[in-house]
Amino acid sequence: MDHLFTLASLLGVAAITPGPNNLVVLRAAGQAGMRGALPAIAGVVLGGLLLLAVIALGAGSLFAAYPSLQRWIAVMGALYLAALGITLFMRGVTTPRAGSSTTEDALPAGTVGLVGFQFLNPKSWVMVLTALATVPAVGLHGYLPLAGLFVLIPTLCLLLWAALGAWLARWLVRPTVRRAVDAAMGALLVACAVFLLP
Repeated sequence: MDHLFTLASLLGVAAITPGPNNLVVLRAAGQAGMRGALPAIAGVVLGGLLLLAVIALGAGSLFAAYPSLQRWIAVMGALYLAALGITLFMRGVTTPRAGSSTTEDALPAGTVGLVGFQFLNPKSWVMVLTALATVPAVGLHGYLPLAGLFVLIPTLCLLLWAALGAWLARWLVRPTVRRAVDAAMGALLVACAVFLLP
């Protein structure tokens, strides 16, 4: 029981602190409200579960055999996050031209997009690998409590971020505020990418 409490605390801290998933959900809720953020939340949670399953079913032993593979995946994910952040930042600091695209295509969106995004998000990899390292190898049934925590805790934390985004929505309708928030979120994504580099 103490083991699950410690693991829940670790997941809670990782899920509530700012990171790429939280920023995507915040932005989705800012654009479309709490209901509009639900597909993003579902994508993050399902992607986290899929990543957990992939690593638990064999990728973890692959990383143990080839430690540099994990580092390369982390670097590629961090570069991807940095590219997203730079794109979002640049769209926030430049004045949009008539007929130019919006910032909506800069971040992954929808359930399917965010499921795939988890495999490029270094924070998701760190969270899953750390959690799995604490679980004794007791067979597949031993991972069920961990899977439950990976559903419950990120869902609750992402709902809090969505509530913040929905609250901010009234200000985000102003183009100058929206661009300032996009620039700030882009800078935060770049900072997350740098922080998550191995």
